[in-house]
Amino acid sequence: MNSHLSSSTSLTQQALMSLRTALVMVLLLGGLYTAVATQVGGWLFPKQAQGSLILQDGHVIGSALVAQPFQAEHYFSSRPSAADYNPFDVGGSNLAPSNPELAELASARWAALSVSNQVVPADLLTASGSGIDPHLSPEALILQAPRVAAARSLDLEHLIELINTHQEAPTWGVLGQARVNVLRLNLALDQLVAQERE
Repeated sequence: MNSHLSSSTSLTQQALMSLRTALVMVLLLGGLYTAVATQVGGWLFPKQAQGSLILQDGHVIGSALVAQPFQAEHYFSSRPSAADYNPFDVGGSNLAPSNPELAELASARWAALSVSNQVVPADLLTASGSGIDPHLSPEALILQAPRVAAARSLDLEHLIELINTHQEAPTWGVLGQARVNVLRLNLALDQLVAQERE
């Protein structure tokens, strides 16, 4: 009887100790660590911690991290999005290269570009893994440059120079490839046109 009672007491003590340990870990890792990491991140990277927002005339017009759909002829188009450019619904199409639907989507996108006998960069035909990738390769933008130049009555070489000045190098010089943020480029394009009108 005494051994049964002491065994029951021991189990109760172990359960209480486990519960206390779990509570302390939740407070430390779920509360304190999160608060410290958020504060330090905001201090070290204030712009990124606020969403890398892009302001124009004091108004938020987008984020440097999230693609936006640009349908007008006088703007450079963003990379196709499997998430319909919705940052709350991010994700790729998850279509395998062997899936006929992926080939159909790529063919439709190629036809919409209205280019013939030209190599089309893959980032104009396929959605990114996140579905909201804000960048395109310089080649993808140069392919669109004649359309934008014609719509804006701009010199093509001047437009290509604008693309080249907005190129971002691979991260740390080795990760990824050269790329251009489409929203920033389109804003620079608007600014260029406004300056030429003055």
